[in-house]
Amino acid sequence: MKEIKTVAVLGAGAMGAAYASRFVSASDFPTVLVARGSRYDRLMEEGVVVNGKRYLIPVVHPDEACDPYDLIIVALKNHNLAEAVPDLKKLVGDHTTIISVMNGLDSEEYLGSVYGMNRVLYAIALGIDAVREGNSVTYTNPGKIFFGQAYNSDLSERVLRVQEVFQKAGIAYEIPSDMIRMLWWKFMINVGINQASAVMRANYGVFQSSLDAQELMSVLMREVIVLAQHAGVNLKEQDLHNWYPVLKTLSPNGKTSMFQDIEAGRKTEVEVFAGKVVDLGESYGIPTPVNRTLLSIIRVLDHTQRES
Repeated sequence: MKEIKTVAVLGAGAMGAAYASRFVSASDFPTVLVARGSRYDRLMEEGVVVNGKRYLIPVVHPDEACDPYDLIIVALKNHNLAEAVPDLKKLVGDHTTIISVMNGLDSEEYLGSVYGMNRVLYAIALGIDAVREGNSVTYTNPGKIFFGQAYNSDLSERVLRVQEVFQKAGIAYEIPSDMIRMLWWKFMINVGINQASAVMRANYGVFQSSLDAQELMSVLMREVIVLAQHAGVNLKEQDLHNWYPVLKTLSPNGKTSMFQDIEAGRKTEVEVFAGKVVDLGESYGIPTPVNRTLLSIIRVLDHTQRES
């Protein structure tokens, strides 16, 4: 398989900007952002600011002819995925590898349905406490990317190539034997802390110190554990407790992406979290009352914040 030498990032929010800056800083990988419309103009003019440093990263318009990129990182909100995925058409070639660091359980399959699952690796980003304000992103903990094929008892050539790139860029990573289980673990975490933080307007520090905040987070997560077991995924109560050491590493002043979206009046990903839990619960005949309640609350917050 061709060595990875070029990188494209679709989505210049907190995650996309943070990872793009890491590749640019490594100098070994020509890196571009992919955008159109007003976002293209803004990124061309202003770039992105990560931890106080401005990066004027080249921007590729999806309609422009270009050579395929070796690695594409997709860092979008889920409600933007269907509209934005066609923008990768001219960037994807025979040797392209696509990694999604998006929330939820479904982005890899969607990307694979368009560009082929043979090009897609599963991934989650865990522990990065990035906060975005305008075009400025700050973080204190860069976290770690867990990635790979669905199952990784033997590492594929594609996985090995990405591993090499992450090593050169100084991006912490891990290749779990079971990435599907890791996707569900991250999903469980997001369903818990993202949604609880949104309704309570609580930063990570609150969850590090408040038993009441932890209780709401935990009951949301336990509904996911039950669903995972019905889906044949080996998620257990201990996996909930394994989240707490990670939580303690995050900046107390940091905020989840959903809390940031509520504050900024942006559309949240509640349909990917509570909406997915409720749908799965209905399909398995399993009650999910806490997530159903938060689905209604956050839908109202989502609407009223964006209307105000």
